[in-house]
Amino acid sequence: MKIRKPAVAGMFYPADADELRQDVESMLGQADADLPVPKAIIAPHAGYIYSGEIAASAYACLSKAKDKIKHVVLLGPAHRYPFMGLAVPGADFFTTPLGEIAIDFEAINKILELDQVKTIPQAHAEEHSLEVQLPFLQVVLGDFKLLPLVVGNSNADEVAEVLLKLWNGPETLIVISSDFLIALGVGHFIFSCVCFCLHLDYNISHSR
Repeated sequence: MKIRKPAVAGMFYPADADELRQDVESMLGQADADLPVPKAIIAPHAGYIYSGEIAASAYACLSKAKDKIKHVVLLGPAHRYPFMGLAVPGADFFTTPLGEIAIDFEAINKILELDQVKTIPQAHAEEHSLEVQLPFLQVVLGDFKLLPLVVGNSNADEVAEVLLKLWNGPETLIVISSDFLIALGVGHFIFSCVCFCLHLDYNISHSR
């Protein structure tokens, strides 16, 4: 069994499980949870001291869909390991101080047939853009399966093609990890691909 262990616990967010849960619950408690449940959210990936409250404002509304959302597709830009395309981790579980998250191999198998999708463990090993989202997802959703995708050098068509294969219904949430305040870069690009999927006529709906 292959486990991707936390790389930035104790730096970007607390390494102690109780402290981490308390911090996340506190930030979620201050956010507006009455907004409609979206198909996709965008959340920053800086340290919690800098962007945790903004991230919480994106996640809080998902609590009402806790029993419905069982699959999360999480995309974030590569910071440490340069590569072409999109990378899946080659791990069975991701862990945080709050516990293990099972990888969604059924979803991975849907996209591995695409040329732009590759299994690159090195792209995930030290990457923080995905990791910092996980404690929020664990607290808000509880039990779910995760498809983590680090996005390297890719074009809009390549990312949109992946998203279209994974869109599914209301049981699937799309999360884009970004930080607009640092750079209008890959995160903004991925979010544009989500908008592309939403507005073009691909007969996409929650009922699909």
